[in-house]
Amino acid sequence: MAILPCGDVIEGIVLNKIIELNNVSFSYPVDDGETPEKVISDLSFSIEKGSFTAVLGHNGCGKSTMAKLFNGLNRATSGTVLVNGMDTSDESKEMEIRRTVGLVFQNPDNQLVSTILEEDVAFGPENLGVDPKEIRQRVDWALKTVGMYEYRTHDTHKLSGGQKQRVAIAGMLAMNLDCLVLDEPTAMLDPKGRKEVISTITKLNKELGMTVVLITHYMDEAAVADRVAVMDEGRIVLDGTPKEVFSHVDKLKQIGLDVPQPTELIYELKKSGLDLPDGVLFDDECTNVIIKALGI
Repeated sequence: MAILPCGDVIEGIVLNKIIELNNVSFSYPVDDGETPEKVISDLSFSIEKGSFTAVLGHNGCGKSTMAKLFNGLNRATSGTVLVNGMDTSDESKEMEIRRTVGLVFQNPDNQLVSTILEEDVAFGPENLGVDPKEIRQRVDWALKTVGMYEYRTHDTHKLSGGQKQRVAIAGMLAMNLDCLVLDEPTAMLDPKGRKEVISTITKLNKELGMTVVLITHYMDEAAVADRVAVMDEGRIVLDGTPKEVFSHVDKLKQIGLDVPQPTELIYELKKSGLDLPDGVLFDDECTNVIIKALGI
């Protein structure tokens, strides 16, 4: 499949790369005598500062493995991974890299280390040796940013799934990161929790300018990003704006992926003969183009 062009310009603004993968391959260790299977294969890919990128792909395509390459949790078997110009293979840069790029995973329970919410958020900066007064300021700011400040003295284990995930995000914010990578953060949440988390990370990107990489299998979540990259068998096979990528309905279906429901409806109506545009992503947009096509 051809990769759609997606340069370093969004809405006319030239952006600098915060993460850059150059001809990267990755294989997990195997026993002696076994041939390692490449999970990531000769991948070149970059993330621009201030962008919101969604990464899609079926289970086993390599997207979670790639996420762990972004901050050195995985180290490339070959090729280079740069974070703000720092090579993740350089062990002396490990802490600085992880202060730049933070990871949030699927299960929020696995990321909580304290029974009291504000203590959990303070855990990261405390380990970095941040001054206690600054920690207090960071914790308060982070909790207010994710809308959890009023719960600061609550027991973390009594929170909902969406609230726990927002606390996990607050913990990353308190470490003063530049980039937040979220690996299917809503996979274990109900619709309300999903909405809370997506609203939070959209706010971080749009209002605070934080670089966000969202790995998801929910098409409607990917639709709100600036850019969508689709992975298959350890490679990027589609890369562009949501409208560009979701216009390739047949290609997405070939690799086992869906499209947003409005996109699917327009796709089926076009097959029936209606003259409708490609790349329709949202309910209101879908309604308007159908009304216009029917002349109502």
